[in-house]
Formats: sequence, structure tokens, C-alpha cells
Amino acid sequence: MSDNKGPNQISIELNEEVAQGTYSNLAVITHSASEFVIDFVRIMPGIPKAQVKSRIILTPEHAKRLVTALQDNIAKYESVHGTIKETIGSGPVMPLTFGGPTAQA
Repeated sequence: MSDNKGPNQISIELNEEVAQGTYSNLAVITHSASEFVIDFVRIMPGIPKAQVKSRIILTPEHAKRLVTALQDNIAKYESVHGTIKETIGSGPVMPLTFGGPTAQA
């Protein structure tokens, strides 16, 4: 089978372990002048300690592309499945002592 990739196309491999995915129900986002850091956390009911399951570090430009891609995908999802309902106050709450310039998503 011939690989007809043009000069601006790349081949992306997805190994079995990564393909399984990692569940996260909280994202903690911090940034500096040169990068955005997104920690994906799993919080379990009744367990006082949460674990960072994955950390992704992005340039500001890639972070902005990610936001645009997420907005596009959410719009496509909602056009098929209806509006995603946000329940205010039902998600995990970050401790006030976590520190750093953070945002929750």
C-alpha cells in the first residue's frame, strides 16, 4: 500500500497504552510568559487526595489553537446531541491553598 502523504502531512502513531485514554474530571491550568501547563486530575468521591494523571505543556499559540479546536468540536457535538448542560457548583472544588495563577475547566 502506497503512502500518499504530501509535504505538509505527518503520520501520527497511537500506541495501545495511550489509546486506552486516562479519565479526568478536573483540569488545572497554569501559565507563564512562555507556556501553558494543563494538569488533568482525577478526583474520586470520599477520597481526600486527588492525583494528577497527565500533564500537558503547550506554547501560548498551541493553547489558543486547542481552545479553538475545542470550541469547534463542542459546537459540532451540540448540533447533533443538543446543548451540553452545565451544572454550577456540582464539580470538584480546588483547595484555596493550591497556589499559582490557576484556572479551572
